[in-house]
Amino acid sequence: MAKLQPVPEPEHTAPAEVHRDDEARAEQIYQLVLEGIVAGKFAQGMRLRERELSEMYDVSRIPVREAIQRLEQDGFVATFPRRGAVVRQLTLTDVNELFDVRLCLESFAARRAAERVGAGQPGGQLKELVDGARRAIDEGRADDVVLISTAFHAEIVRLTGNTLLIESVKPLFGRMRWIFGLAHNRSNELQRDEHVELCNAILGGQAELAASLAYSHIELGRAPVLTGLAETLEP
Repeated sequence: MAKLQPVPEPEHTAPAEVHRDDEARAEQIYQLVLEGIVAGKFAQGMRLRERELSEMYDVSRIPVREAIQRLEQDGFVATFPRRGAVVRQLTLTDVNELFDVRLCLESFAARRAAERVGAGQPGGQLKELVDGARRAIDEGRADDVVLISTAFHAEIVRLTGNTLLIESVKPLFGRMRWIFGLAHNRSNELQRDEHVELCNAILGGQAELAASLAYSHIELGRAPVLTGLAETLEP
């Protein structure tokens, strides 16, 4: 079972330090449960009991409760009377809405990233992620391909330098990994080629081309994902 790294607690701990420790534990629990949801360990509709999670991760219920509240805010968990917190049941509408929002935000992010790279912002990490995805595909590491693909899109957003945008899209990328883990019907090689084109446009400072490529890349992924999920998700 996964356990948290111990957070040292001095004999005389100031209130501010205690608060930071609690926040750190809640963040760790958030990430652990989120990974469990994305990986299918916590299936859709499954109850998330505070007591069981606190025992599983060897913490008190307070950080577990805070983590569940965050997961609810970010759309991974729903709370019902008498049932408590459960992993949210995704719908095809949820998937469509995610693609709609990505079209808006990631097209802007690609344009802005290209502008900043063109003005001198280093963009080498983007190329490293493309190369990493190529190696993962060649070696048949499917799970790593999804992780690297998500990291590629997140890096484009990071390159915008827009702190509000960077923080706002974090839950979206969590949903991306969740949904692509359930249905991923496009060729990895095709997606890799699209990532290469997008990467080259951004590194070349071609802002409008980057925005167009980001838009088409996202839209081309919509129908295969919806088709793959049509038999398992409600409308």
